[in-house]
Amino acid sequence: MTTRLTLITPAIGAALREARFDDGASPLDPAGVRQARAAAGSAPAADRVLVSPGRRCAETAGALGLDAVPAPELAGLDAGRWRGLTLAEVTGREPVELARWLADPEAAPHGGESVRALCDRVAHWLDSAAAEPGRIVAVVEPDVARAAVVRALGAPETAFWRTDVAPLTAVDLSGRAGRWNVRMGRPLVG
Repeated sequence: MTTRLTLITPAIGAALREARFDDGASPLDPAGVRQARAAAGSAPAADRVLVSPGRRCAETAGALGLDAVPAPELAGLDAGRWRGLTLAEVTGREPVELARWLADPEAAPHGGESVRALCDRVAHWLDSAAAEPGRIVAVVEPDVARAAVVRALGAPETAFWRTDVAPLTAVDLSGRAGRWNVRMGRPLVG
């Protein structure tokens, strides 16, 4: 039996506009709320609807009209001490550490989670999701969607930074027996 998974990235908020390492507490901005409300009803019907624990994801799920269950295992990447800082601030304070983090998937100079650890966590969740056939819709942070694509394709973790997922789009995965097919970037339309 096939599992069908749709990962929806949240609408835009200030943290994304500012290129800020989000701690999950940042809300959608008014434009993001409007966009998500306009897309209400566009998510496929699902047997299970999940949401990353961050506020932006919860607000997006609500605006889309989804009655989602929180899924802590789908939390965004833990940026450690960089949490709340902008990319420009981290570049100014810790340029060597940032460069290492962007180049080495095993590096976690911020004291949080490495890209490899995020990809492994998401892969474990994909394996458990595939054990139950049916349709799953999950509103997740873009980094979780990237990690899912990297693992689904069997790509190296260095591909994580080369995978872009726009706000309020869907990444569709379908698979069984450890094999996933990927369709990326489908915009949600109202």
